[in-house]
Amino acid sequence: MAGGASALAIMALGVLLLAAPSECARAFFVFGDSLVDNGNNNYLMTTARADSPPYGIDYPTHQATGRFSNGLNIPDIISEQIGAEPTLPYLSPELHGAKLLVGANFASAGVGILNDTGIQFVNIVRVSRQLHYFGEYQGKLRALVGASQATQIVNRALVLITLGGNDFVNNYYLIPFSLRSRQFSLPDYVRYLIFEYKKILMRLYDMGARRVLVTGTGPLGCAPAELALRSRDGECDRDLMRAAELFNPQLSQALEELNARYGDGTFIAANSFRVHFDFISDPAAYGFRMATEACCGQGPHHGIGLCTALSTRKGISPTL
Repeated sequence: MAGGASALAIMALGVLLLAAPSECARAFFVFGDSLVDNGNNNYLMTTARADSPPYGIDYPTHQATGRFSNGLNIPDIISEQIGAEPTLPYLSPELHGAKLLVGANFASAGVGILNDTGIQFVNIVRVSRQLHYFGEYQGKLRALVGASQATQIVNRALVLITLGGNDFVNNYYLIPFSLRSRQFSLPDYVRYLIFEYKKILMRLYDMGARRVLVTGTGPLGCAPAELALRSRDGECDRDLMRAAELFNPQLSQALEELNARYGDGTFIAANSFRVHFDFISDPAAYGFRMATEACCGQGPHHGIGLCTALSTRKGISPTL
């Protein structure tokens, strides 16, 4: 998973740099779920946490930071490649003064496009709240550098948003006969998600974002947690794979529609499904022996429960 994350981050950075002229260091803003959470959930009373070993064992400090990873995550690698400091979680008390100029990470493990996604985690920073915090951040930035420069910083910033996976694994398919699965057929649910996602992206634009990298979902049915819960033969779960196959093309189409409205290159699609599926199909190419078992956890494929100090193997994130 770490190798897959690195590959996605490098691809994402390449897309951004190809799409924009070379400039001096820019701010970096991050929105989304556990794939990009740098530790906001550490400041919340929630079960969606990654603040204990073995999380962080390969991080430079060798300590758990709230990242759902054994080491660096996607935003860290992008920051590293552009020569910037890692973005701090917005809820961190360290985010003040000159640190505001680097940007901020608003992501929170467990969230989705829909506000009812991840309700089992109770207290998470849902996307509507992430956008509210982005507005708060801009107020602090204006107080620091003035309104004109603050607007310029936000307009020139890189923005990463990663959403959608939880709307399937922690909502539609969370339990048999879930509310959403009774309300929508899968194709209709995907269309509803895309409709709501477009509203989120339009809100980001209205708040000043002008260069937004949007990742689709990976091969959801191949995640160790879903293999443990839904697969009887070790094969990737077909329902979740179909969900991703429906979601990703429609997301790409939605981004094309938004770019027709706001200008080419405003919203940039990253094909995370292809990157992660390549990793699963050939883990050796990324330096791994296998790709269908988590490095820690319980049950089949080590895919049940959170990584803890009692986990039998080294840490990596579950799907949150």
